[in-house]
Amino acid sequence: MGAVPAKSVDLVVTSPPYPMIQMWDDTFIAQEKGIKKSLENYQGWSAFEQMHRLLDTVWDEVFRCLKYGGFVCINIGDAARTVKDDFALYPNHARILTHLTKIGFTPLPVILWRKQTNAPNKFMGSGMLPAGAYVTLEHEYVLIARKGGKREFSDRQKQVRNDSAIFWEERNDWFSDVWMDLKGTVQKLSDETVRNRSGAFPFELPYRLISMFSVKGDTVLDPFMGLGTTMLAAMATGRHSLGYELEADFRETIRERARNLMPLANARIEKRLENHCRFIQERFQTKGAFRHRNRPYGFPVITSQEKELLINALESVTVGANGDFKAAYAHEPQPEFCGAWDNYLETVDTAPKAPRPALPAVHKRRGRPPKSAKPVQLTLLGD
Repeated sequence: MGAVPAKSVDLVVTSPPYPMIQMWDDTFIAQEKGIKKSLENYQGWSAFEQMHRLLDTVWDEVFRCLKYGGFVCINIGDAARTVKDDFALYPNHARILTHLTKIGFTPLPVILWRKQTNAPNKFMGSGMLPAGAYVTLEHEYVLIARKGGKREFSDRQKQVRNDSAIFWEERNDWFSDVWMDLKGTVQKLSDETVRNRSGAFPFELPYRLISMFSVKGDTVLDPFMGLGTTMLAAMATGRHSLGYELEADFRETIRERARNLMPLANARIEKRLENHCRFIQERFQTKGAFRHRNRPYGFPVITSQEKELLINALESVTVGANGDFKAAYAHEPQPEFCGAWDNYLETVDTAPKAPRPALPAVHKRRGRPPKSAKPVQLTLLGD
């Protein structure tokens, strides 16, 4: 990642190959032949350490590229593997956190992503007989660390920060240390060989993390780009992005996904707004009137920090000849969520069992031309 200037990245969201998960053995062996020898000689812990030393070089580069106050979010799972007759847990998350701390990152509370399996035979070991069974791994980690202290914002950046706010109810869900609602998904890809070589996480994971730990116009880096899910989430949230990937065969799949991003991104945005409208109705029934109004949409919000919140719809995505992508966004709020919200904004006390007001009528606004973002940069190594 030498082409990325030092202290130029605001956020890193990535998921590396998982050491000691068999599907990624060849990826690591291609870069360090000693790993193959260790596995053939049943030296599992030696292979584990060699794999992580390769990842260490990436985390060193991530630290160099990040600005002061920038975050790194790493989706990683531990590995349960039998080497010869020795079944053991290889704690990938702990090994990575140890290195992040060593090079100067401040570790922060992690997120446990509960990634259940529905397989009826999911238990391991001796089944129903005591003392020989093993607990199944049904979660992964999102490691979160920061470079230096809290990020500081200029007056101009503070306005962008206000525009980039998330809803109060989203904050309560997303900033929980356990995510139970996020399911792993099978990628719908035309190339079966690409699917078999990819361990892509669901779009929702980077979408949340980017919304939580960056503001519009920030630069997001993914050093293990895979199928480009972090890049897609960055475009969906109005951020710039950079990505690196060793598998040059992924290029066309990434382009195809980018070309088809608009329906996915705007559907997710509409779902967020629909969820907030539903939250408003339900909370009005139990808590009564709201104190604060969001200015772009006009609907009620819980806190003053949500007053400038605007979720820009994606207007277009164009693919450049050099593998770059350029996204453009609408300036105005989605008109179907703007209207007469006054029934929800009375300052007098309202009885908990008051009749539920109807959703406001659609309020059409004259749209302005979309604002074009800088190109989303895509770098594929190995070309």
